[in-house]
Amino acid sequence: MSTILAYKRLENNAVKKVKRAFILIGRGLGAFFRALFKGLRKQYTVVLVPHSEKEVFNLRISVFAVICFVLALAGGAAALFWYGASSNVMSRGAAVDKDSRLKELQANLDQLRDETVLLTREARDFENALIGTLSTLGVDTSASNEGNSGAGGDLSAFFDIQEAPEGVLQEVNDMRRIRSYLSSAVEPIKEIGALLNSHSALLTEIPSIWPIRGGIGHISMSFGQNINPFTGQFYVHRGIDLSTYRQGDPIIATADGQIVTVDFDPGGFGNYVIIKHKHGFYTRYAHMLSVRVKTGQRIQQGDIIGHIGNTGLSTGPHVHYEVHIGSDVVDPYKYLNIRESLIKPIER
Repeated sequence: MSTILAYKRLENNAVKKVKRAFILIGRGLGAFFRALFKGLRKQYTVVLVPHSEKEVFNLRISVFAVICFVLALAGGAAALFWYGASSNVMSRGAAVDKDSRLKELQANLDQLRDETVLLTREARDFENALIGTLSTLGVDTSASNEGNSGAGGDLSAFFDIQEAPEGVLQEVNDMRRIRSYLSSAVEPIKEIGALLNSHSALLTEIPSIWPIRGGIGHISMSFGQNINPFTGQFYVHRGIDLSTYRQGDPIIATADGQIVTVDFDPGGFGNYVIIKHKHGFYTRYAHMLSVRVKTGQRIQQGDIIGHIGNTGLSTGPHVHYEVHIGSDVVDPYKYLNIRESLIKPIER
């Protein structure tokens, strides 16, 4: 029991000491702030005496006002310093960004120059190919070249070193000249297209393809002097014989035209068809197994007119093929090669 009382006494003494300490601290702080406020409220008079006889100017200012003025000056100086530092950082960032963009633009410009060089080479190859093609087709290019040279459209003039106009990049000037040349090349290319179209139309109007569909078979007897397989004597073969060693393969018209004859000759041609074409051409197809056209019918190149057979005077399945120009009989083989002779030089 005595121990508890002793603890209570110690506790009360401790509380009293803490209270006293807080009271002392509070009094000290109060005295400090009273002295501070008293000092801040002190006023001073600044006397401004002019050198003339004018009235003296008295300026009353308190310590508090002086402190506020100093703090305001310090804040303004700090703000100016911070703004200057921020502006400097922003300027550096903008300079770095501009430098990066300038490097990127320089890289793009270098790439443009490289592409311009490559385009110039391709344009040179294009010009050579175009001139070669026009020459092969028989198109005169001298007049167009003379007309283009004055306008700067001739590519050969482009390859001469020329100064670009002031304020214009050399690459831009080169691109403009290439565009001018390509524009001038449109008409020759149109001429090529028109010529090819006329050739294509011509090739469908004259007998210029293999008479058996798919280009199969071979020439078993050529045109001209041959030995007659029945008599063993020399005679003039007025066409060519094409064989596939079997019956039934489709026979096709070698050009656009109109069927003028469908007949059967038991002692000669067997089943045969004659087609009239433009430009005075006629073609005959003989020894056919069957005929799929009739007289007066209009057909196009490549249409099936019948099938290979062994009818009439024949030693085996084949088609006897003739080409007539008016009343003259000509070698059909020459006309079978017309398409290749016209197309191959163009592709070269």
